[in-house]
Amino acid sequence: MEVNPPKQEHLLALKVMRLTKPTLFTNIPVTCEEKDLPGDLFNQLMREDPSTVNGAETLMLGEMLTLPQNFGISSFIQLHSPLSTNIFLGETFSSYISVHNDSNQVVKDILVKADLQTSSQRLNLSASNAAVAELKPDCCIDDVIHHEVKEIGTHILVCAVSYTTQGGEKMYFRKFFKFQVLKPLDVKTKFYNAETDEVFLEAQIQNITTSPMFMEKVSLEPSIMYNVAELNSVTQAGECVTTFGSRTYLQPMDTRQYLYCLKPKKEFAEKAGIIKGVTVIGKLDIVWKTNLGERGRLQTSQLQRMAPGYGDVRLSLEAIPDTVILEEPFHITCKITNCSSERTMDLVLEMCNTNSIHWCGISGRQLGKLHPSSCLCLALTLLSSVQGLQSVSGLRLTDTFLKRTYEYDDIAQVCVVSSATKVES
Repeated sequence: MEVNPPKQEHLLALKVMRLTKPTLFTNIPVTCEEKDLPGDLFNQLMREDPSTVNGAETLMLGEMLTLPQNFGISSFIQLHSPLSTNIFLGETFSSYISVHNDSNQVVKDILVKADLQTSSQRLNLSASNAAVAELKPDCCIDDVIHHEVKEIGTHILVCAVSYTTQGGEKMYFRKFFKFQVLKPLDVKTKFYNAETDEVFLEAQIQNITTSPMFMEKVSLEPSIMYNVAELNSVTQAGECVTTFGSRTYLQPMDTRQYLYCLKPKKEFAEKAGIIKGVTVIGKLDIVWKTNLGERGRLQTSQLQRMAPGYGDVRLSLEAIPDTVILEEPFHITCKITNCSSERTMDLVLEMCNTNSIHWCGISGRQLGKLHPSSCLCLALTLLSSVQGLQSVSGLRLTDTFLKRTYEYDDIAQVCVVSSATKVES
């Protein structure tokens, strides 16, 4: 009968500790409107609560510190325990590694390695890959590792120790520590295409953690084809302030919306006429702080949007008044672009009157030849016989080469008012 040999005990002991900062005590604010039965009672109790911050009682941030309930010392179960502090994507994982000589003999050639295994890669986090010549009894080797977490999901910290005994025997052992990386923010994006080549990006950012966040920066890094303008601030009393007010805290499960306007750079707009197909807009760069100033950072992947299709010919408005006077001519400027990259067009312009909007000028006139990826500007005159918000419609472009007609209705809207209303305004 075969007997398994007894498991050999090692001379060295490995301990691993997760390094975390204390967290601020959080309380759940209970408030009500002044007209409700409790009146100002709830607000008064919050102001008298010693755990709240004066002047910011409803932010859930307290003045007291809470120590971590579990450090995850040298145990797979403890480091994986839900009681340990959560690690969120974009934050920095810090760990303290200690190798102690528990024996009464000198150990030589000690090498400690720490690798972080993710679903896609294995990273070496050791501060030094050089072996320690010797380690005397009751002495230890300490190391602190840091890593900015960039993947969601299961992470395994693999700590390996190799050494040589006094008898020349080479020994080796390793331990595994498992932890989960959670998603701190939920980012959703929406694109809005303007009549011009401008693109408006709306980014909705939701805090899906259990503690408030201080949003330090949310910016859009555009691609090489675009210039970006942030629309998240207003000017008040000569100062530029954010539309979110002076407090930039984002409470748990709260959502904040950011708006950006992207314009194609001149060289790209003139070269191709329009930016076609799937275009790369850029990526969002988000920086926040939690607890005692711990910083986290996320960068989204490249955002893409599908550019609107304009067919072979595109008609856009360069200038149009917002308000016009009833039965008085007004002027608009149209831009006609040949979106084809190979074919020259010979265009004829026709203007069809509607019940409210009437075109002034000759219909059926020749616009001449329009070469590929080129454009021309056209000044037109109209008048309206009906008050109110009226739609500009009724333009037709015919390509005489292919005998193809392109119809343009609901090009824009104008507000038609009487002359008396215009004078009063």
